[in-house]
Amino acid sequence: MSLCDDTLLCNFPKCRTKLNGFAWVTACSHVFCDQHGSGEFSRSPAICPACSSALSGKLDIVRTELSPSEEYKAMVLAGLRPDIILDISTRALSFWSYQIHQERMYQEYSLTRAEAQLKQMEKVLTQQNQCRELELTAMKGEIASLKKVNNSKTIKYFVFCLKVDKQTLVILECFFKVMEDYKRKYSEVSERLMERNRQYQKLQGLYDSLRLRNMVV
Repeated sequence: MSLCDDTLLCNFPKCRTKLNGFAWVTACSHVFCDQHGSGEFSRSPAICPACSSALSGKLDIVRTELSPSEEYKAMVLAGLRPDIILDISTRALSFWSYQIHQERMYQEYSLTRAEAQLKQMEKVLTQQNQCRELELTAMKGEIASLKKVNNSKTIKYFVFCLKVDKQTLVILECFFKVMEDYKRKYSEVSERLMERNRQYQKLQGLYDSLRLRNMVV
């Protein structure tokens, strides 16, 4: 509630709703919404929920209409002496000034607490950012190390592959040599076999001719 605000707030802890319709006003200059006033002041003895003052007087608690009719405003102070009217008005304005003062103190307290929370949050955020930066630096270092390890592993793997390729090449060369030897030996055996077949055919021809001669004789 600001100085130019014309709406009171309920003084019940954790309520602070804007008052309209009816409100409960106490002699200790506190005001409550109709819901909390009806609940709190129905018990005896009545205790102010805001300051814990005892309210035992007949007029220590008054349920008042915040937007009275024109007829009520025309008659409520009618017939009273001007000094009484001024006294009543002064006390009513003092009540209003007290409410404004209390609201200003509450807002200043809320602002101070919010600033303290903000500073604490900024401190925590700064610490978190520092931790994140340290973690990021550590992660970058780990990534660099992993890259080095991966590069080293890649080089080792490449060298291994080269070694394997060299070994495979040697094996293939040996295999080809063996195959060439087998081919050469196969060719030699084939030629010998063909030569023997030719010799066998010659012998078979000679045998057939000799047999024919013997049959003729």
